[in-house]
Amino acid sequence: MLDIIFNPISNTGKSKKAYDYVIKTLDAKGIEYKTHPTQKSNHATEIVRELNKQPKTDLIVLGGDGTFNEVLNGIDNFETITLGFIPCGTGNDYVKAAGIPMNFSKSLDIILNNYSDYTDFIQLDDRRSLNCAGAGMDADVLVRFNTMKFWKGKIKYYMSLLDVLLHLKFHKVEITLDGKTEEKSVFLISVANGTCIGGGMPISPNSIINDGKFDVVIVNEIKPGKVLPLLLKFLKGKHINEPCTETYRTDEVIIKILDDGKPQVDGEVFDNKVLNCKLITKTLKIFCNESVKPELE
Repeated sequence: MLDIIFNPISNTGKSKKAYDYVIKTLDAKGIEYKTHPTQKSNHATEIVRELNKQPKTDLIVLGGDGTFNEVLNGIDNFETITLGFIPCGTGNDYVKAAGIPMNFSKSLDIILNNYSDYTDFIQLDDRRSLNCAGAGMDADVLVRFNTMKFWKGKIKYYMSLLDVLLHLKFHKVEITLDGKTEEKSVFLISVANGTCIGGGMPISPNSIINDGKFDVVIVNEIKPGKVLPLLLKFLKGKHINEPCTETYRTDEVIIKILDDGKPQVDGEVFDNKVLNCKLITKTLKIFCNESVKPELE
């Protein structure tokens, strides 16, 4: 028996096609399933809490990073649940790091092959992150994205990015890392379990989702004239090698936002000013492709 969480408004059109394909395939194979459509924000969290009361749950999640995050935050008993992802959202960044294809058929095949392994995730006090949490430019773009009335999808994201760059600001943060605390003025700071943000921008190209560490990527304040060249490198993940960029591999970091900036967690903006991040490993199981999954050892 499979349970299916379906977000009918996740990248409208594509998610409907994914849902139709999954149902048609399962019917053809004679596989039993139950569907659970989401009807409001955070509904996936509520659904998972109920499903997690079952002795065993193999869960297919259709959507994007936001839906995947809601599902993660609904799990109470990790020992009885395994997650499978069919990416069909506006942002599908986590699945890139997990080696899960964007193709509906191939991602469903991974689930039906029934191979699973652990993935890390980030615990942030009262919420969890599957992909990335951070502050600075990326959060500013999401704030603008949420208020922009025109455009849709990735175009809307890039227009939001352009608007933020035209009104560029750096953010004051306090970072506690490896026992040291310091204040910085940053362009952005990201705690990355996955590799990408913003629908494919490789913020942390060397991250591995199950290696027992996350990557902290800090891009410090730079001269405004250097921002555009940096972003061009950012699109290819080459910002990592720039003098303004610091990277750390760790399993715990605290970030305090000292100005009017806001943090983002898996593409959702929150009002709290503190990201208290701890890595959780060997706890969450996902269906994955054995041939492409990162090595655990």
